[in-house]
Amino acid sequence: MPREPLLKSEEDRETLRHARIPRRVAIQAGSIGILGLGLNHVAGLHALSAESEAQPVATPSYKSVIYIFLSGGLTQHDSFDPKPEAPDNIRGEFQPIATRTAGVQICEHLPRLAACSDKWSLVRSLTHPYNEHSIGHHVMLTGRTRPPAGFDPNRPTEQDYPSIPSIINGVVPPRNNLPPAAVLPEKLIHVSGRTIPGQFAGQMGWKYDPWFIEASQFRDTKYIHGAFPEYGFQRWEGARNPPNYVFEAPRLELPQGMLPDRLNARIRLRETLANQQKLLEQAAEVGEFDRLRQNAVTMLNDGRVHRAVDVHNAPAAEQERYGRNSFGWSLLMARQLVEAGVSLVQVNLGNDEAWDTHEKAFINLKDFLFPPTDRAVSALLEDLDQRGMLEDTLVVMAGEFGRTPKIFTFKGAKSNLPGRDHWGAVQTVFLAGGGIQGGRVIGASDRTGGHPMADAQTPENLAATIYQSLALPQTITWKDRLQRPHNVYHGQPIPGLT
Repeated sequence: MPREPLLKSEEDRETLRHARIPRRVAIQAGSIGILGLGLNHVAGLHALSAESEAQPVATPSYKSVIYIFLSGGLTQHDSFDPKPEAPDNIRGEFQPIATRTAGVQICEHLPRLAACSDKWSLVRSLTHPYNEHSIGHHVMLTGRTRPPAGFDPNRPTEQDYPSIPSIINGVVPPRNNLPPAAVLPEKLIHVSGRTIPGQFAGQMGWKYDPWFIEASQFRDTKYIHGAFPEYGFQRWEGARNPPNYVFEAPRLELPQGMLPDRLNARIRLRETLANQQKLLEQAAEVGEFDRLRQNAVTMLNDGRVHRAVDVHNAPAAEQERYGRNSFGWSLLMARQLVEAGVSLVQVNLGNDEAWDTHEKAFINLKDFLFPPTDRAVSALLEDLDQRGMLEDTLVVMAGEFGRTPKIFTFKGAKSNLPGRDHWGAVQTVFLAGGGIQGGRVIGASDRTGGHPMADAQTPENLAATIYQSLALPQTITWKDRLQRPHNVYHGQPIPGLT
């Protein structure tokens, strides 16, 4: 059934406002430890405290977006833009299959998505000029093609443009004690240890960073990727999973033995925390942290928050429908979060550069990447539709770039099997819901799948499509750390989708 408006009246809005707690009460870092949260968890709540300084939309729209990001770059030829008439070294090993939409073919290893093509559309002509991962991530996660002055591909900086989730944190009011935007199941951290730029608030300031829900915290120098634990793989060796892998969101709960009615008394134990105050005040402004702490307290007492990030208590049949792996659990959590009131959820479908199919591409796509993606994304669309949420929830799936037209085996490939290299010139973007008409194909690539041939689209236009789906007016702005206004829109929504 269609969702009821979450805030129906002024009385409802008053009920959901955060409880006020006297200033400077338990603002020390130790207070968060008492509440059962680490500082890394509280950092994800910055968006909630930003609402007093943000520029919210006048009337909440109750629209949502799930942005599925395929870090590494999905190959367009071998997924949603097959070229069956091209030479072998371009066409690839996969065969196209018919979809439910007449005349539209996709890869044979995406049969579930082919069967529900009436729910989704494709843009086969998105383009930008970069073939490097870091700047590609920045472009596609911020919706800005030209890099900012001083862009550093090796780390995020305050000069970076704000990510799309960060902009949503700055201009959309929070609902139901939840931040407007969340990112899951982990930050994109390269195996070398460097953090990929483009994921954060950058010029807006750290307090607009999205809520990072670290549910799949796996880092490994052996380049193990995939949908753990069912579909983990090493690019050149095949099936591989991290030992003792667990998919679990941070626990937002009180320590054992502390009942909610004892919480306020514990908070007032300021004297036990006094020794930590100086350290805390070096890390954050007192008033800012006070707001974060107040919001953390509210979240601790809100059962809806717990339910939204708990996928393992979902019915067994529902978990099976999505897949009992990090891809399936991540998209199930995304659905629960938008249902609970989060406006935008970015899902990093695969740890950093999992889709970077330089070598052994066809085996890794067929055996490890496509099966859980096909299952989880099709389940998400069907689930949203059955719950009456699809019309109000835009689903977008894209990577930082596409892949080269020509297949080759690069020098040093440990598997000695071919793949495709980075290619920003064209990629296919998948869109569904949020008013998008299903069964449409916008734009086209040329006969080799190397460049747009018709209706070229930009990352700015894709971002504008996301903002429009959230009912953001084209005149809306966000403010940087110096309170200077900046336009949210830098392009036009992609025409022909609605």
